[in-house]
This record gives sequence, C-alpha cells and structure tokens, in this order.
Amino acid sequence: MTDQAVDPGSVRLAQDAAPEGRFLGRTRELKELRADIERAGLDTLSGRKAPRARVLLIAGRPGSGRTALAGELVREVAHRYPDGVLRARLSEPDGTRVPVGRVARELLDTLEAPAPAGAPEDELTEALRTALADRRVVLLLDDAADAEQVDALLPDNADCLAVAVSSGPLTGITDVRPCTLGGLDTKSAVELLSRFTGSVRITVDPRAAERLAEQCQGQPAALVLAGGWLAARPQAAVADLAKQLHTDPGQGTVVGRVLGLVHASLPASAARMLRLLGLAPAGLVDPHIAAALAGCSVETARTALDDFVAHGLLHAADSAQPPQYEVPCCLHALLHDLARTHERPAELQLARARMLERTVRLLQSCRAITETDSPQAREKLLGMPRALRFPTPRAAADWLRSRRPALLAAARLAVADGELDTLARRLMSQLVRAMVAHFGTQAAASDLYDVHGLVLGVAERRRLPRERAAALLNLGDLDARTGRTSEALLRYRTALDAGREANDPYATGRAMESVGGAHLELGDYDRAADWFGRALAERLARGDRADAARLYGRIGAAHTYAGRYGEALRNWRAAVAGHRKNGDVTAQARALSELARVQEYAGRLEESLRTCREAVEWARRADDTRLRAALHLRLADSFDHLGDPASAALHRSTAERLLAEEAPEDDSQPEQRANTCEIRSTSAED
Repeated sequence: MTDQAVDPGSVRLAQDAAPEGRFLGRTRELKELRADIERAGLDTLSGRKAPRARVLLIAGRPGSGRTALAGELVREVAHRYPDGVLRARLSEPDGTRVPVGRVARELLDTLEAPAPAGAPEDELTEALRTALADRRVVLLLDDAADAEQVDALLPDNADCLAVAVSSGPLTGITDVRPCTLGGLDTKSAVELLSRFTGSVRITVDPRAAERLAEQCQGQPAALVLAGGWLAARPQAAVADLAKQLHTDPGQGTVVGRVLGLVHASLPASAARMLRLLGLAPAGLVDPHIAAALAGCSVETARTALDDFVAHGLLHAADSAQPPQYEVPCCLHALLHDLARTHERPAELQLARARMLERTVRLLQSCRAITETDSPQAREKLLGMPRALRFPTPRAAADWLRSRRPALLAAARLAVADGELDTLARRLMSQLVRAMVAHFGTQAAASDLYDVHGLVLGVAERRRLPRERAAALLNLGDLDARTGRTSEALLRYRTALDAGREANDPYATGRAMESVGGAHLELGDYDRAADWFGRALAERLARGDRADAARLYGRIGAAHTYAGRYGEALRNWRAAVAGHRKNGDVTAQARALSELARVQEYAGRLEESLRTCREAVEWARRADDTRLRAALHLRLADSFDHLGDPASAALHRSTAERLLAEEAPEDDSQPEQRANTCEIRSTSAED
C-alpha cells in the first residue's frame, strides 16, 4: 500500500512496512507508543486493571505511513509476544467494511484453531477469544472502519496487545489514546525521495528536494509517487517536478495531485491500464486480470505491471508465482475517479465483463485439469488458449489457493449491483466447482458458504424464488456435510417453499428428498420415509425412473433403520427392479447388496445367500471390484453363522485376492468428484 515505507532494493512498496533498518522518521511517535504499552490502564468502572488486551491506536489519512508505523512498532515489541503476530485488514480497498465474522475466521485459520463452517459471527469471535485466552500475541488490525470491529476481535487476555490502524478515533473502546500522524519531517522526506532518485540529484539541488518534500506535505504516499516519477526519468532534475507541482496545484489531496501528474506522463495505453486497475477485485491484480481489463496480451500486461511497481503505483507480492500485484489502498478511489473521468460508462462495463469472463475461463481450466478420466474435460481443456491452461493439477491448486481472496472478491463484485446475470451465475458456479474439485467440500466449506450466501442475498432482494431455492439447497447441503443437520433441515424446508413458489419441480423434489435425508440423519425414521415417499411421488409423476429407483432404496433404508424389515424388503425389491429396467448395472448390484443385508437382518439367511450371490454376479458385470470384495466378505460371515468354515475361508480368500489385484488409486479425486455432484450449482452452464 502506498501508506507504507519503501524498499529501495527493488523500488517497491513494502506491504506491512519497510525492511528492518529502512524505516524512516517517526521517532517521537514510536517512543510515545512504546510508553503507552507500559502505561497502567484501568477499567473505568471497576478501577482495576482491564482484563482485555491493551489497544494502541495509530490514526492518520491513507497515505500517511500509518501501517508502516504500526508494522515498525510490532517489529520492535514482537519479542515480548512469543506466540507471534496476527494481521488482519478490516476494510476493503474501496473502504467497504469487512464483516467481523470473516476476519475472525481468517485469524482462526492462521492459528489453526477450529472454526466451524457456517457458524455465525458471535460464535466465531467467541472461538477466537478462546483460542487467544492462553497466548501472548500481537494483533495488528489495519484499516479499522469503526470501534465495533476492533472491540469484537479483542482478546480477553491482558497479556496480548492490539495495534489498530484507523483514519480517526475509535470512540467506544476504553482507555485508548490515538497517535495521530501528520507528514514526515523534512529530513526523512528527502531521504525517502533519495531512495528513488539516488543521492546525486538530491545533493546537486538540496533546496529543490526540500521544496518538493514540502509540496508533498511529507506524505509518504505522495513522496513515493514523486520518487517513482523521478526514477523513471533519470535526466529530470528534482526541481522539474517541484515546478510542475507548483504551477499545476490542481484539486483534492496531494496524493491525488501527484498521481495525476504520473498518470498524465504515462503513454496512453499504460495510463488506460493503470486507471482500469481500480476495477480489480479487492485491489488484487495479476497479468491475466490486467490483460482482460485493458484488452491486451498477457505479456504486455505483465511488462506494464512491473513498470507500475517501479513507479510506486503497485506493490508486487514477494515470490508469488504466477506474479501478483496489489493496488495501494490510498490509490484505489483515485484510480476509480480517473477511470470515471477518462472512460465512458459502457467502456467500464465492458472492461469489467472482460475481467469476469477471463476469471470464469481460468476457473474452468482449473477444474478441468482435475478430471483426468473424462475425455470431454480433456477435449475442452485442449480447446482453451495455451495462456489459460495449467501445466499440472498442482499448479492449478496453487493458483486457486493464492488467488482465493481475489476470486471471492470477484464473486462479491459480480453481484454488487444487486443483479444475478448470466456472467455472475457462471462465475459462482465455476468457483464452487473448482474449490470442491481441488480442496473437497469440507475444506472449502467456509468459502462455499460465502459464495452461496451471496446468491441467496441477491435472490431475496430481487425476489427470485428459483435462485433462492437453489441457494438454500446448496447451503443446506453444506450444513448437512458439516454436521449442522438441524440448520440444514430448516434451510431445506424454506427451499421447498421457494421451489413451490417458483413452480420448479426439480427444486421441489430435491427439497423433499433433502428434508427426508435430514430426518434420517436425526433418527426420525418415520418422517424420513414419509418425505422420501413424497419425493418419490413427484419423481414418478415426472417420469424420472432413475431417481424413482434410487428413492425406493432410500425409503428402504429408512424402514431398515426403523426395524420394519417387511417394508424395507418391499422397497429394496422395487429399487432392484427399477435399476434393472433402467439398465444401471452398478446401481442394481448395490441395491441387491442392500436387499441381501436386510434379508439377513430379517433372519432369512438362505434368501440372503442367494441374493448376495446374485449381487456378486452383477457387481462383476459392473466391474465394481470393491463391491465384489465386500460381498464376498459378507458371504464369508454368513457361512460362519451357518457353521461352514470351509466356504467362509474360500470367500475371504477371494475378497483378499480382489483387493490385492485392484491397482492403488488416489482416494482424494473420486471423493472430490462426488462432492462436485452433491453441490448443485446456480447455473446449468458447465
């Protein structure tokens, strides 16, 4: 961010602060802050020492170096907090307040502490306080929007320290004295300029350097931009820039004035790309995003982004592959203003659409590379431009992980105008599929809650019952998979109402079955069988024979758990017959396996043996080795019960041989593919 200090080695802004030994000025402020840590704070009501972490507040305008000062302070005192430093940003680059629950979850993830997926904000903040109860940490809370944000994240532990960065005072937090920042002193400001220009130009005309520092009001962000302008023009004197700023005072902040000069001095194509970077989600950019925004090649965009880093206009992430960049927070709104001034609204809308479309295609490629056993996926992947393809699944997963904040921000941007257009639906769908394919539903559950929650919010605001039903079903599935069955049941019932309102038979039938599944998980087998029966009637009315056969099996399972073996046998036989008519050999083998199990429970061992042998034959035709092995083991147990150890041993040896012959396979991919099928996307687009 441009309110940070400078690393002259690569002429870029350091995100958290300057490297050790490079911090400039602020000696008085650092001394006051260190003294404030030692100051005895009292609870204003009890007169006793406050039981919570002490809060230090650094207040200043964006671009004043406030985050750099916070980072330097944290570095100086970190040795006193052996459990480390936790960092969080509480506002988006455009100033939007980050929800406390999202921040708490990110901090819990950093601590590797349990953070239940889908948990409400108060549960997450309580989990964070519990995780910090016996730790000594420094909590650096950057860009705090209000006191409520900071207060909700404070540990109930006086051994912790919280350093908050904000634009103004945080009224409402006890015993906080703000350290308010102005500009750098002249000496430090001139030294900052020299890190870009070198010492010669400063030595030749020290008065001009001092005058330029004064015109920049000592603001680090303005000085960095001025230094970048001079670094890009080795022949220019410091006085040249000082003269331009004097003759063209302009309007607005000094950072905006210097940015205007930098923007005006760039070639037309580079200037256009720069101002369009204000559209980047969360201010996070990579060459693909920049290329899509500007409508140029990826290589051209990469070169331009590196030039912007040299100008102090971007921060480059350390060792990120592929390279990533960040738009400084204090420039975000200014770039938006430049874009609105120089671009027509239709051009901005087109640039945004190009960016989201490129993101969708990258997500498609990211998911397709995991589907190595699908000829259609391989063909689709090969049909994509080379620049959009990932060389390996590992590279795709690394990209997805590193771009996660930007991708989630893109999802929020896609629905920011309150619409759920085709592009937004495709983006949500592909983001969900890619995350599930690479990480699995459990690991990605928190992010999936956020994505489906975005869809639900738009659907409720716009009164879109079909989309509301789909989002509720997806959220209910996540609740069910993460052990929140009661919450899942409530969502499924609400989804059923929305499906009926939309006259959507698929959503209605799916919701009925899901309600039954939730009751089954809760042990209410009568209600489960009843709801499965309603879903079955809907499927039969639609002529959906495959789902009908599967639902006969679910009804049979509910009756089996309830101990009603007669009803269970009748429904499992119906399931077997349905799968046979549909020609689904694998499903028929599995249904026969379950039928044999129920027959065994009912005490019909001879029938169970016959059914089990039949299931073995159908499993062989389906080439389902694992099922064949499981069935042979069940036959072995049955023969043991019948007092025939020789036959039991024969079936056990057959099962062992089948399992030994089966080639080892990666269990993660099949599970992920199954998870992909269980999460219903908000779009039919693949």
